[in-house]
Amino acid sequence: MTENHPLSPTDRSSTGSKIANILTIFDKGIAGFEAIVLAYGIILMAVNSITNVIGRTFFGRSLYFSEELNQFLIVLITFMGIGYAARHGRHIRMSALYDQLGDKGRKILMIFICIVTALIMFLLAYYSYGYVVKVASMGRVTPALRMPLYLTYIWIPIGFVIMGIQYSLAVIKNLQEKEVYISFEHIDTYEDVEETKTGL
Repeated sequence: MTENHPLSPTDRSSTGSKIANILTIFDKGIAGFEAIVLAYGIILMAVNSITNVIGRTFFGRSLYFSEELNQFLIVLITFMGIGYAARHGRHIRMSALYDQLGDKGRKILMIFICIVTALIMFLLAYYSYGYVVKVASMGRVTPALRMPLYLTYIWIPIGFVIMGIQYSLAVIKNLQEKEVYISFEHIDTYEDVEETKTGL
């Protein structure tokens, strides 16, 4: 017969460290994907807009697909950007109640907020994915580029999923660490405005 021995504190620490490393690698992978998509999306939008202005100003002709391409890129950048903002804790927060709580209260409230937000993001991803599938089944294409219309909207569920993952990672981070984390990478801190202004 074999005996089940409870994990020692060292074993538990080692397991926790491995999980943290896996989550960090996973988060960095998403961050790399976001960085590539956002960077190329913004660059392409800038090149498209500048080329269109030059063509209209100097040659009297605009790019026939310029407006349509920019609409596509705006959707892409917006919904990929929400995950980026969540990773860096840059979303607007209403913190009047939160600021009145002690460390333990803020920790509990932050975990609750992250759980609820993650669930809402995954729910929105589910509904938006259903809409994308519906548009794809209709076979609609864009007027200028004749590109399948669903490719314009496919970034919406992707963005919601990434944002949901970010808030889920924030929950895990808050359960692992003593400090209050507003995202997987960032601790909840406030800068002193007066010190920032005076440089003290």
